[in-house]
Amino acid sequence: MRTSPPFRADHVGSLLRPQELLRARETLKGDELRAAEDAAIREVVRKQRDAGLQSATDGEFRRASWHMDFIYQLGGIGQAADEQITVRFHNEQGDIEFTPAALRVHDRIKLDAPIFADDFGFLRDTVGEGVTPKLTIPSPSMVHYRGGPAAIDPEVYPDVEEFWRDLSAAYAEQVRRIGALGCTYLQFDDTSLAYLNDPAQRAELAGRGDDAEHMHLRYIKQINAALAAKPAGMTITTHMCRGNFRSSWAASGGYDFVAEALFNELNVDGFFMEFDDERSGGFEPLRFVPPGKMVVLGLVTTKRGELESKDTLKRRIDEAAKFVDLDQLCLSPQCGFSSTVEGNELTEEQQFAKLRLIVETAQEVWG
Repeated sequence: MRTSPPFRADHVGSLLRPQELLRARETLKGDELRAAEDAAIREVVRKQRDAGLQSATDGEFRRASWHMDFIYQLGGIGQAADEQITVRFHNEQGDIEFTPAALRVHDRIKLDAPIFADDFGFLRDTVGEGVTPKLTIPSPSMVHYRGGPAAIDPEVYPDVEEFWRDLSAAYAEQVRRIGALGCTYLQFDDTSLAYLNDPAQRAELAGRGDDAEHMHLRYIKQINAALAAKPAGMTITTHMCRGNFRSSWAASGGYDFVAEALFNELNVDGFFMEFDDERSGGFEPLRFVPPGKMVVLGLVTTKRGELESKDTLKRRIDEAAKFVDLDQLCLSPQCGFSSTVEGNELTEEQQFAKLRLIVETAQEVWG
């Protein structure tokens, strides 16, 4: 088993919010809500440890959304008062919509204070010996992907290159300051790098004026700029999925379109990748993974509660190992269990059964 992240058995980050915490969010504010969150996080950290995981998150219990809660705290970015983003998600029953407030870049982007600093500090002090605290934040790509050129005030950024420089600089400062708090495991969540494999998503970007055929190269460049001075001893991973909202998805397609540039140019230590169904394509793109990089196979779905077969998981790991060395592989769910406060359509018991299955399977495969 690995003693540094990503671990052979790992998970993406978000976990189902307990009902008592959901009720607290409706009725409590300020210090009382914080105390309720603290109690829920202590319990969910204990459950991650009991499941056998070597890393733990706070389940993103203090957030309503995996990405917008972070992005809105960047200096220069705010919510549009009278406009919403509409993201269409799909499931077996039909379509549903996620409609957060649109974002606006109304001033120069900067980091006024490290985001989620107190949240990470509480997690760091809670996990206990032998468990690595993991912080998840949205990739800088998500600031652009959600809003596009129309979200950037041209009077603030007449030259888009200045926008990209400021955005990466703000993220670089976030990485530095979180590292100073003792964070050694940081994950950039980035749906854009998976969405861009879908021709329909690229068509949408082209329609709003982006260079959709090369957008992944821009995103890779800006993430690398954000990580250029990462602290020594910090592991950086990225998680890429095709949407996760109330057990629904937004995009389809294998990783073929981005794979060669992604694996060879993105300067992260590991890739959490969605591979739970046919929408994700095959393992062939893993042939581009260079030595030294880790791939965390997201073979266990978070979108439904039925437990996967251990034999099936082992067979699929063997299939992936045809394209990248087995020693470079790990196992996880394909996404978080609750990317937004609503959560996916499974129970907390089913969620932890899946995490235990991942731990047991990893132990049997890698020892």
